[in-house]
Amino acid sequence: MLEQTDIKNCTFSQLGEWLDIHGFQSYRSGQIFKWIYSGQTDDFSRMSNIGKALQRLLIDHFSIDRLILEKTDVSSDGSQKFLFGLKDGNHIETVLMPEKDHHTLCISSQVGCPLGCRFCLTGTGGFVRNLTSGEIIGQVRDVQRRMNNPAQLTNIVLMGMGEPLANYESVIHAIRVFTDTSHGMGFSTRKITLSTAGIAPRILDLGQDVTVNLAVSLNASDNDTRNRLMPINLKYPLEALLESCRHYALRPRRRITFEYILMKEINDSLEDSKKLVRLLHGVRSKINLIPFNEHSGSEFKRPETKTILSFQEYLTSRNYTAMIRNSKGQDISAACGQLRAQTLHT
Repeated sequence: MLEQTDIKNCTFSQLGEWLDIHGFQSYRSGQIFKWIYSGQTDDFSRMSNIGKALQRLLIDHFSIDRLILEKTDVSSDGSQKFLFGLKDGNHIETVLMPEKDHHTLCISSQVGCPLGCRFCLTGTGGFVRNLTSGEIIGQVRDVQRRMNNPAQLTNIVLMGMGEPLANYESVIHAIRVFTDTSHGMGFSTRKITLSTAGIAPRILDLGQDVTVNLAVSLNASDNDTRNRLMPINLKYPLEALLESCRHYALRPRRRITFEYILMKEINDSLEDSKKLVRLLHGVRSKINLIPFNEHSGSEFKRPETKTILSFQEYLTSRNYTAMIRNSKGQDISAACGQLRAQTLHT
């Protein structure tokens, strides 16, 4: 069942069952994954505590794949953007962002994106395929290996290329590996954030299956505007989206983050901010205001600074936490999809 595959695509229980079928004790799966995730080991023959016979069996049936690093751009703010090649010739992007006392890694879940949000460059390259769980995990594992101090990487955000909830099973497997303190990578569940454009039924599933921070890419406070910006809203309009958010399994003292990309004369008026307050009533939430990161060919513009501040001021006056989040790495094409887009035109 699992022959000739990247072993990172296997869950702990799948590998345990496979070992049992082949006459080895299933607990060995924990030892194997510790070598891979804690030890950064790529060679089964170096796993000294599992025995030669099991080493040979693993070598015959599995690989421990690395992504192909094709390009790294470094920003003046310290952000690093990695263009990774996949075995089939496709490309994905991963961004490492230094914060005051830690680093955050923004990872991708798909090659391209099927949702077609009008303001997002990723969608213009079209949707190619879902990433495997091994490719999602590989972004974190491979960046850790390149860091001078891997312990500085404490936060993971699934906000890169693709819609994570449209690749649900692979994303859930990857999150479980990230947060497994015994055999996986040992990240805190409080430090993992998944951002969705609003696949409402999967939001409810997510809260039941794993513990992560939820971020919702909202970007409008009425259905007409959101329909124009985000076609997913035609299937899951704001009423359905907010209902799923109200029933999301939030842990104590956690809030849902609503991401609101401010676009000039599209969604940045005082009336928009008033409608946003009404929309989010009753939801434990905070709001990230993101001034649009302009890119070549886009019809959208960044609002004036005074407009951004006025929008924020109204939200805070109504007791909402509203932070202005400027994009990092603007000098290295760090908006999602820009580096990959270059490969599609060469």
